Amino acid sequence: MHTRIALLFITFYGLISVIFCLNNQGPHYIDEWAVEVKGGERVARQLARDYGFIYVDKVLDDIYTFKHSRVAKRSAYPSKFYHRTLAQDSHVTWLQQQVAKKRVKRHIQTYPEFNDPKWHAQWYLHRGKGLDMNVREAWAMGVTGKGVAVTILDDGIETTHPDLKRNYDSRASYDVNGHDQDPTPRYEYTNENRHGTRCAGEVAAQSNNSDCSVGAAYDAKIGGVRMLDGDVTDSVEAQSLSFNSQHIQIYSASWGPDDDGRTVDGPATLARKAFYDGITRGRGGLGSIFVWASGNGGRDDDSCNCDGYTNSIYTLSISSATEKGKIPWYSEACSSTLATTYSSGSADERQIVTTDINKGCTETHTGTSASAPLAAGLCALALQANPMLTWRDLQHIVVNTAKPDDLQDDTWTTNGVGRKVSHSFGYGLMDAAAMVKLARNWTTVPPQSICEIRYSEKERPVPTNAKILVPLYTDGCEGTDHHVKYLEHVQARITLKSSRRGDVQIFLQSPSGTKSTLLAKRGQDSSREGFNNWAFMTTHNWGELSKGDWVLTIENSARSSELQEWTLLLRGTETHPQARNVTPPSKSKDRPFTCSGITSHGVCIECRPGFYKLNDGCVADCPENYYGVMQMVQLRSTANTSSSRPKYQRQGICNACNEACRTCKGPQVSDCFECKDGYERIDDLCQKKLLLNFLDPDMLGFFIWVIVLCIAAIILFGVIFGLLQARDRHLLCWKGKGTKDRGKCDYKGINLTQEELENDLENFDIIRNRTFRHASIPESVEPRIHVNNLENVVKFTLDNHSNESDYKFDKYNSNRNNISKYNSGHSSGSSRNSQFDGRNDYIPTQDFSLKKYQHCDRSDRKNNRHSDKNLRRNYTDSYVSYDINTTLTQTLAKDFDQRGKSTRSQNLNQNVFQGSRSAAAVYRH
Repeated sequence: MHTRIALLFITFYGLISVIFCLNNQGPHYIDEWAVEVKGGERVARQLARDYGFIYVDKVLDDIYTFKHSRVAKRSAYPSKFYHRTLAQDSHVTWLQQQVAKKRVKRHIQTYPEFNDPKWHAQWYLHRGKGLDMNVREAWAMGVTGKGVAVTILDDGIETTHPDLKRNYDSRASYDVNGHDQDPTPRYEYTNENRHGTRCAGEVAAQSNNSDCSVGAAYDAKIGGVRMLDGDVTDSVEAQSLSFNSQHIQIYSASWGPDDDGRTVDGPATLARKAFYDGITRGRGGLGSIFVWASGNGGRDDDSCNCDGYTNSIYTLSISSATEKGKIPWYSEACSSTLATTYSSGSADERQIVTTDINKGCTETHTGTSASAPLAAGLCALALQANPMLTWRDLQHIVVNTAKPDDLQDDTWTTNGVGRKVSHSFGYGLMDAAAMVKLARNWTTVPPQSICEIRYSEKERPVPTNAKILVPLYTDGCEGTDHHVKYLEHVQARITLKSSRRGDVQIFLQSPSGTKSTLLAKRGQDSSREGFNNWAFMTTHNWGELSKGDWVLTIENSARSSELQEWTLLLRGTETHPQARNVTPPSKSKDRPFTCSGITSHGVCIECRPGFYKLNDGCVADCPENYYGVMQMVQLRSTANTSSSRPKYQRQGICNACNEACRTCKGPQVSDCFECKDGYERIDDLCQKKLLLNFLDPDMLGFFIWVIVLCIAAIILFGVIFGLLQARDRHLLCWKGKGTKDRGKCDYKGINLTQEELENDLENFDIIRNRTFRHASIPESVEPRIHVNNLENVVKFTLDNHSNESDYKFDKYNSNRNNISKYNSGHSSGSSRNSQFDGRNDYIPTQDFSLKKYQHCDRSDRKNNRHSDKNLRRNYTDSYVSYDINTTLTQTLAKDFDQRGKSTRSQNLNQNVFQGSRSAAAVYRH
């Protein structure tokens, strides 16, 4: 008994474990919401109190974080009740329950420390002969990062570290995880939260203080945003990326999605907005500088083009080189990498020296996590040399000054303007002195234009173990205000289906012949999801001319793949980026975005900057159920010009969202920001709410009809089945028209009509008992019985009478009927031993006549009917079981003789034995 109970408990807990594991595979919803509230922080705080939420913090303008104490801190299912309640308030224009996202610190396994002096161990800063990043020459020019604020987006920094406390900047620091101003990391025995402190020391460790190391920009201000020591959500990332963007110039991040070779992930809604706000409004409109580590997934054949952070045009994606100038084993090759700094390599190569938690120092900082902070320090030197550099200016400077020499890579190629570029190193090793020199004399590049060309053919299959070439010609939108002649970033937005995503390779060749690998094979990626409007980015065409034939090549080793859609986006300038000076943009925080609207005829009309065309008017923002896009329209002014060639311009217009979306970024259901009423977000898609978790509301009417028809069919079947069963059991009768069916309702013995049978049944009761109760035949009367087995006729003859009466028995089953000989020795009571055997036998009886009754036809009955009705009938009932062991008892009543004597000349009534397992015998006398 105890064993069975134990097994039941084990089975129960096993099932619970399986369910828990399955739930852990999906997203984890936390107890926080990102809420957009019109009216400011005061309204947001009041709104949180009204609905039982806790106001947590401000994320972006008009976007706040709310928390609810009654919601689980981590759950596999969203809290629909509290979400729906808050969404109904008129002040709330958008909200989203936050999801905990997995973000991995990009460091690698450390190796034993080297016992060299700390400054002398910093080989990447001072070894000379062109083998370092030339920072000492930049320092000699008086550029040390002074006046530049850099923040580390990580797990916090140790603000009291001796090498950091002088340069620590509280205005560049915040604890997003703890919602306070102190970014100090959480200490534990594993020292897990040391990552941010190590990155900070590489940037701004104090010099000449006899402690640890020297930072690349040792006079720069350093801060930290603690955001990785907790659940990383969209709002956490957005708040970190946008924190104090008018004070902080450079954000350094050494983390991202899993570098496991199978993940395709990037910034979500709020983080994308934070990036865009940063490059358009940060630093007074010059644009925030985002420096990002390219990733450590090289061992798993990962591609940093599948990382939406390093693949973004807004980030400076930095890769790593080893001490010997080789490609590190952890390095990810991709076309979005812009440049390289030094980091760790194999076991016999030195690593990076920097500060560590608990006021320590380390020489074992590794991976692209160490490369990105060094690049941020070098960017700080350039910004000190020229504080008016825009975010695009700095990228131009990095491309123009990076050194490809002494970096070993067999894939180095030369692009259309003579620059060497590599998928592993970008344009080469960053050079601090060269960046400072160029920055001092830099002229701001012209505004960036965007030319978009869509490929007309859709849903083009890619054969297995084959490739397709998809050519696309463009003139770079020549003749429009969005003409791109000199390229910067090139993006291929691709929607592709594949039975195995990792078996697909994608290449893009420019008109100058430069071939970029947008996607290499990823052996770990077995996903069937493909790519949905994923923007693969390449920097390899920097400076090239855009006009000409672009060729997209897709190689497929999967079972089935299909190119559904692709769009080429060319970003660059109409004039040469260094051809003229351009006045720097205004430092206004709220500089409006520019856009225009169109009429229904496609002719441009003027809208105020920042407005979109909606119907016949202009709106500042597309309302609910609409999204803003840019379209090419013919300018009205071309009609009055001497030029015969029409001019075009890109204009904004509000298009309708998908029917499932309340707010969106595009026409597809996957583009929804917020779902309409009646829809819910499942797997990042707005899907209809199902009744009882399985029934589509649109199919409710159909299912009701199906249920009604099924019920009707069941009822009809039951009625028909019941009628057939009743007929078989003779509970219902059908009168036939022909003679063959005439007796269907008649008794099978004597052919009585239904009326006669009913009249007779009123005058007797059938006693259903094997011990029969009846009057005895007088002993003085000995009936003579003749048994005819062939005709089932029993003839009773009394000696004293000449009339003879035959009683006919119906056999139900001849094999079960055994007619036994009547035993005259028993004169009364139940005679169980009296039997008829199967022979013809005559027993002497008293002489008396009975009218002979046979299986008569209708004419015989008619002749006797009149006398039967006039005769006073008195019946004594008998029951004869016609089974094989049943006896024929003395069935004639005492008054049988009396009635027989008084009615010798009259016809006697008929009596029939119905053959069955138990049959009733009715005598008329």
